[in-house]
Amino acid sequence: MIVNINVPNHIGEIEPYQGGRPIKEVARELNLDESKIVKLASNENPLGVSPRVKKIILKGLKDIERYPDGNGYYLKQAIATKFKLNDKQIILGNGSNDILELVARTFLIPNDEAIFSEHAFAVYELVVKAMGARGVEVKANNFEHDLDAFEKAITSKTKVIFIANPNNPTGTLINKKKLRDFLSAVPKSIIVVLDEAYDEYLDDNLKSEAFSWLEQYPNLLVSRSFSKAHGLAGLRVGYGVTHKSLAEYMNRIRQPFNVNQIAQLAAIESLADDDFIKRSKKINDAGMKQLITGFEKLNIIYIPSYGNFISFKLRDEQASMMYYHHLLKNGVIVRPIANYKMPSYLRVSIGLKDENKIFLEKLACV
Repeated sequence: MIVNINVPNHIGEIEPYQGGRPIKEVARELNLDESKIVKLASNENPLGVSPRVKKIILKGLKDIERYPDGNGYYLKQAIATKFKLNDKQIILGNGSNDILELVARTFLIPNDEAIFSEHAFAVYELVVKAMGARGVEVKANNFEHDLDAFEKAITSKTKVIFIANPNNPTGTLINKKKLRDFLSAVPKSIIVVLDEAYDEYLDDNLKSEAFSWLEQYPNLLVSRSFSKAHGLAGLRVGYGVTHKSLAEYMNRIRQPFNVNQIAQLAAIESLADDDFIKRSKKINDAGMKQLITGFEKLNIIYIPSYGNFISFKLRDEQASMMYYHHLLKNGVIVRPIANYKMPSYLRVSIGLKDENKIFLEKLACV
């Protein structure tokens, strides 16, 4: 049967987002033992969930038949207290992806323009295209955001600028002074989204100061996630912080109950568990050194990363896919990133010591 429905051109042009392959799917497809598969494809926390948070999740199941707090009052209060913010500045999201989509839905209309970097998070282009707006991709400079080129790309049609810091999948980081100088140069009529999903993995001297910039830059929106260091990727919870007037507009179109009850409880508890975040960073730092040492022994080129992942280079696209399938058949899931215009690269998440060891052993056996 032919379905004769008119789909707008800008929707037909969207390439669906593809995440890292699930363990169950790989086990089924390749007839592998699930328990022996190492997944290093989606930048997840290899420690899993904080034990404190796990207890809260189990306790929260007794009220699962109730709708969650649609306003997320207590989670907003916890975020506001933790980072010395006003709760009216906060928008909750079904993961930080939801925050990015809310930005596009609130501030973009067809034929508007939004700027983002080459090799930056694929969702930026996706949410822009979904609104019928035009994505303006700025060429990266050695895999880094070129903010001078961003500034030159601004036109009268520019409504939103997306910046990932650290960036996924390259792991590069923008100097804070350079970033603040850029914010000062951007017209205040343009929303600047600073995506900080990996901030918890930064050393103290490199951590973001963007929350303290919000008063000076009312067009700034900072996006954060509980999916990475907090280990709550499966619960889908994130948040954005901006000027209260912009937050109010975004909350008008936010889906009711977009953050479920268990996610809210888990996020509140996780914000209070500093020890787990410190432990997660310590594991990540050690794993980063382990993988870098392994790459250097194998003479493999890699991009120095400030996240919980590393992108590494093979000879060409054919070689990268050969390595990818070899690893997959041997029970190690990594991420091809050809869709980021990096066809000769693969991205590997930092795992536990034994997981990293297995990855390096299988990598060396190609």
